[in-house]
Amino acid sequence: MLLGIHWLEWVGYLASTLVLISLLMGSIIKLRWINLIGSLVFAIYGFMIGALPVGFMNLCIVGVNIYYLVKIYRLKEYFKLMPIEKESKYLEYFMKFHAKGIEKYSDGYEGNYEHMDVSFFVLRNMVPAGIFLASHYEDETLKVDLDFVIPEYRDFKIGKFIFKDKKSFFHERGYSKLICFASNEKHINYLEKMGFKKDVKHEQAVYALELK
Repeated sequence: MLLGIHWLEWVGYLASTLVLISLLMGSIIKLRWINLIGSLVFAIYGFMIGALPVGFMNLCIVGVNIYYLVKIYRLKEYFKLMPIEKESKYLEYFMKFHAKGIEKYSDGYEGNYEHMDVSFFVLRNMVPAGIFLASHYEDETLKVDLDFVIPEYRDFKIGKFIFKDKKSFFHERGYSKLICFASNEKHINYLEKMGFKKDVKHEQAVYALELK
């Protein structure tokens, strides 16, 4: 017993907490995975206390989550880069609508987004799911000013599409290296997952990616 509560009850509390957390996820993949784990723990809890309806129902939920996760991972998605036109009204609306998210995940970008050297929306199954803005830095180096993906699509697929599958896009424009000045922990974690390496330049922490 812990705090006067039987350990089996703690298993139930753990399962409830996991299911609750899953419903707070913006990413459908994270929601499915956490909900799957929570439902599995709930199923085990139900069988352990002899509550068969609880056990079987949550076991079915586990199966549903597995079904949709397999479907998500097997789905062949369509990605496309759509250049941003000058004085784009949609760009203006997009930036205003996602202002809080951009500030939270992208080091509070406040640049002049209408005059970037490289700018495009990333379409995922024809839905504008992300935006990429960058400016010329030096020689063949492009500085990433903003690389933002809306919450529903934060599963790293868009990042991999931009930085790995579409390297030729940057090569065609004369760039062989991308850099990004970052201090936001979540942003840094994302950059490292995308292959950026930490370096020091002008007394600032910069993350660089060689487009080989």
